[in-house]
Amino acid sequence: MCQVDLNSDLGEGFGNYTLGMDEEILKYVSSANVACGWHAGDPMVMEKTVALAKRFGTAIGAHPGFPDREGFGRRNMAISPEEAKVYMKYQLGALLAFAQSQGMRIQHVKPHGALYNMAAVDEKLAAALCEAVYDVDPNIIFMGLAGSKMISAAEKTGLRAASEVFADRAYQDDGTLVSRRLPGSVIQDQELAIRRTVRMVKEGRVTSLQGKDIPIRADSICVHGDNPKALEFVKAIREALMAEGVEIQSLRA
Repeated sequence: MCQVDLNSDLGEGFGNYTLGMDEEILKYVSSANVACGWHAGDPMVMEKTVALAKRFGTAIGAHPGFPDREGFGRRNMAISPEEAKVYMKYQLGALLAFAQSQGMRIQHVKPHGALYNMAAVDEKLAAALCEAVYDVDPNIIFMGLAGSKMISAAEKTGLRAASEVFADRAYQDDGTLVSRRLPGSVIQDQELAIRRTVRMVKEGRVTSLQGKDIPIRADSICVHGDNPKALEFVKAIREALMAEGVEIQSLRA
């Protein structure tokens, strides 16, 4: 039977601000990417998110980003590979403490936002992030954009790599994501997004924004949890995949 992980970026509220519907979404995804306090999240939210994931049997991963809360981690920053390594270790270490205190294990790491997009095409940055994860725990899975520098860097470092695809994002001909600043970057038609996702999982192919059919590997599917229709979309995509004979399992299952 075909299997795939279903992940969502969660724990992104902070202080008096609530973002997303974490408790509901955790019932339907197999893995949660937990914000580590820099682009979003805070200690109280991290503690709560890990506890909720434990209750629902959902695997957890660290979701480190740039120290840019105002920009939600979506603005590029010029950092050295050495800085990237300590940024990763700092945020991974924070989540590791919450996980261990609740008897949970960190399954994976997935960079957030601009850090993710930059590492997808920057070999040195990708290598630095992977080396940081390996130094902390070589058994942690590195999740990155399918076909990107992150996947090759993880494999070279000795980490298990998980290729991620996006249910609601458009792709360029080279397999990178279309910038959110451009029209058509986010797929609003739910039925279209589901059809594309099922094809990525079962056929290993997706049509780019320019109309080119490109190969893609789908170990994990990201469904964003920070929009009003997130819960409806997560449920619909899970049901559609299961109806196609695809089993939803975490990366370590």
